Amino acid sequence: MKYLLKGANVYTDGKFILSDVLVDGSVVVALGKCLQSDDAVVLDYNGCFIFPGFADVHVHFREPGFSYKETIATGSKAAAAGGYTTVCTMPNLNPVPDSVEHLREQLDIIKQDAVINVLPYGSITVGQLGEELSDLEGMAKDTIAFSDDGRGVQSEEMMKEAMLISKKLGKMIVAHCEDNSLLCGGYIHDGEYAKEHGHKGICSESEWGPIARDVKLSKETGCPYHVCHVSAKESVEVIRKAKAEGVDITCETGPHYLVLDDSCLQEDGRFKMNPPLRAKEDRLALIEGIKDGTVDMIATDHAPHSLEEKSKGLEKSAMGIVGIETSFATLYTNLVKTGVITLEKLIELMSVNPSKRFGFDIEIKEGKNANLTVFDLESKYEIDPEKFISKGRATPFKGAEVYGKCLMTMCDGTVVWKDNE
Repeated sequence: MKYLLKGANVYTDGKFILSDVLVDGSVVVALGKCLQSDDAVVLDYNGCFIFPGFADVHVHFREPGFSYKETIATGSKAAAAGGYTTVCTMPNLNPVPDSVEHLREQLDIIKQDAVINVLPYGSITVGQLGEELSDLEGMAKDTIAFSDDGRGVQSEEMMKEAMLISKKLGKMIVAHCEDNSLLCGGYIHDGEYAKEHGHKGICSESEWGPIARDVKLSKETGCPYHVCHVSAKESVEVIRKAKAEGVDITCETGPHYLVLDDSCLQEDGRFKMNPPLRAKEDRLALIEGIKDGTVDMIATDHAPHSLEEKSKGLEKSAMGIVGIETSFATLYTNLVKTGVITLEKLIELMSVNPSKRFGFDIEIKEGKNANLTVFDLESKYEIDPEKFISKGRATPFKGAEVYGKCLMTMCDGTVVWKDNE
């Protein structure tokens, strides 16, 4: 197919230009004003914004093993509706992708059902149990990186060995940092809300302690290292210091950690995730981190569960919320429209930086594959989970009024989402 996208503000080379975009097959063939094509489908996006497709390096699509929560089909369609053209799927599946054979089950489903680029992680340890290393070498060519997300690797020796092998394979370790010995049965942040409402808290050291350990190991081994879902102010400082020392480290945080804190908690499972919403000072430290480059990117940690699993309150509900359909609008409304960061910075955090670190090729340039998304930034609406494409419905942003509607997403030249179709 051939498409001519007319009259939009197009993000290219780090800035916005008023331009048309001509796509032929899978490739952007021209950028410029007043482009013409006799045989293209013309899409008028006057006044709208065209961004490089968003890249989410941290999603849970639950298949194989837990398709009642989400599938590759529903997850990838939901991602497309949120403006994403590339996502990386975490390995807490059944079977866990800890061998070539187990990984193949997921790859076959991706090939059959994904509507965008879905790139799986291989697990660091067999069954994510932390006792034996997975077949890292065998899985290397078909995985984006290695992670045990959902669980922290408790053994320093095991993590060091994984880093040494990953370094040799040219792969990155992507770490869920959580010290089990410090959890003490906690399930929300160990802050004021927990104390006032009689809940068991999770201390911040359970996150920043393992990060500090892994920074040391990354420095020793030279292995590139990426930290998942940073939530605590101490973690930001550990990572800032490591970067200043030249450690090959990046990190992500989630939209909810930038917009909410534990003062926003309600006695509802849609406010329960891991790591938890922390204190106001943690949220402000994360915002400073994205401003000064300590926090490199934003990833949703999209983690759908069934209604039953999320309807048991803060204490007993499953950990995890959905976010892939609401991330841009939530961040644009709360960070860009309020003047905290620029729109250009948000595109860096959601597309440019993850693409650079993880090796995706997502740019709007002549000769590049057409991975892009179109947004109407003036469109205002209320977040309604019942309208989600994802099977998950648990979001702390239910009922929030936001700006920024995704009108169309194109992956490798194919229209994979169009509003109202």
